[in-house]
Amino acid sequence: MTTYAPQPGSAPWPRKVLAHTRMEFKLLIRNGEQLLLALVIPLGLLLLLGGTGLGDRLPLGDGRPIDDAVPRVLALAVLSSSFTSLAIATGFERRYGVIKRLGASPLSRTGLLAGKIGAVLIVQVIQLAVLIATGFALGWNPAGGPRTVVGVVLMVLCGTGAFASLGLLMAGLLRAEATLAAANLLYLLLLVGGSVLTPVDEYPSGMQGVVRVLPSAALANGMANSTVEGVIPWAAALSLALWAGVLGYLVSRTFKWD
Repeated sequence: MTTYAPQPGSAPWPRKVLAHTRMEFKLLIRNGEQLLLALVIPLGLLLLLGGTGLGDRLPLGDGRPIDDAVPRVLALAVLSSSFTSLAIATGFERRYGVIKRLGASPLSRTGLLAGKIGAVLIVQVIQLAVLIATGFALGWNPAGGPRTVVGVVLMVLCGTGAFASLGLLMAGLLRAEATLAAANLLYLLLLVGGSVLTPVDEYPSGMQGVVRVLPSAALANGMANSTVEGVIPWAAALSLALWAGVLGYLVSRTFKWD
């Protein structure tokens, strides 16, 4: 006869984070607006740049338009999911009291943030798989080799850390409506003036110094260096890691449950 022996107490931290990651992922894929930002816009932009000849008219780089477009669209996808989508979703979760209720559970603040970032990474795997497959279908020819793969993975991880921290910082300080407006505005500003689609050298000389230190420039140009030149962009990774460290510290000090 089996005797039931309850073990009161919370589950181990990794199990709690994994459960929260699954929940966050389900919420993300059920939200049509988040899917639009995370996948539809980058995919549509890739088709325009690589499949219609629009890339020939834009200063994407010195190589073939499709080879220059794919890494920059990959960077845009990371920006969309790790910053804009995460900031808006977290902001409204605070407004509706979801974050406050989670604060009453055994899940720590670190576990909450880790679960959110884990869900974003899962979404990014799907994003990158779709975009890379589309790029190959359009004739994309990356530099290849192990260093290219390492460089892309490094950019995704460091970029996600930096932009997720920025999104959580914004969501933890601003009201939901302000987060929605600010996240979308900053997304557009970085897309146009943050060297996401255009190399830093194409900007006016007076802007280049400012643009070069932006995390969007480090992510996009580092991604391009990986796939076009076949190198590991250590400088870009260091820049993003510094952004992630500073912003992550601010999140840990300022993030509010309600």
